[in-house]
Amino acid sequence: MISEIKQVKWININPSIMEPQKELVRIVIVEDDQLIRESFATLINENENYICVSDYDNCEDAIKNLSSDNPHIILMDIGLPGMSGIQGIRKIKNVKPDVDIITVTVHEEDDKVFDALCAGSTGYLTKNISPKQMINAINEVLTGGAPMSTNIARKVIRSFQKSTESPLTSRETEVLQHLARGKSYTMIADELYINKETVRTHIKNIYQKLNVNSKAGAIEKATKNKLI
Repeated sequence: MISEIKQVKWININPSIMEPQKELVRIVIVEDDQLIRESFATLINENENYICVSDYDNCEDAIKNLSSDNPHIILMDIGLPGMSGIQGIRKIKNVKPDVDIITVTVHEEDDKVFDALCAGSTGYLTKNISPKQMINAINEVLTGGAPMSTNIARKVIRSFQKSTESPLTSRETEVLQHLARGKSYTMIADELYINKETVRTHIKNIYQKLNVNSKAGAIEKATKNKLI
């Protein structure tokens, strides 16, 4: 018995008329809570425009694989084992300045918010946001926005509503802001590119102008009077 040989008809496809494949937005997650990390990854991968290329429970591994992951957006926690999220943001922005980093954390303290934003975070969200809000935040970043949870946005707005009648100079205000964030004299000097003795002089002047004799007193009075 002779087997019937089916004829296969080959069709030539012109590559020029094929639809180009859509580039997905590449997202990396850095979060030490496994359940939260997995839920974020699932949410991202369910969206046809996004892909979670990697997820990590620490900054060190995320930074090590930054080139191969090549993310457009990173969702970054703050309280991580080893390197903090804020330190991680600074290092990542130094290596890959174009990447957008959205801080997603339980921390709502003023110093954490402003340190993250100053380090280079594009947005700041608290973990109690809904899945829809998370997707909206990612979309907002992609269109040039800076998404923030409502309570965080209020903090940022209040920070600009400082007294216009401050007795402090702009440099003294900067020094006091760093002091309020727990920075040491050495750290303040490094941040502001001045020497430590100059920092001491500024702080001495701050105490005199605010009529206080301690760091705590200066911070309390400056905060109450919206000087910082």
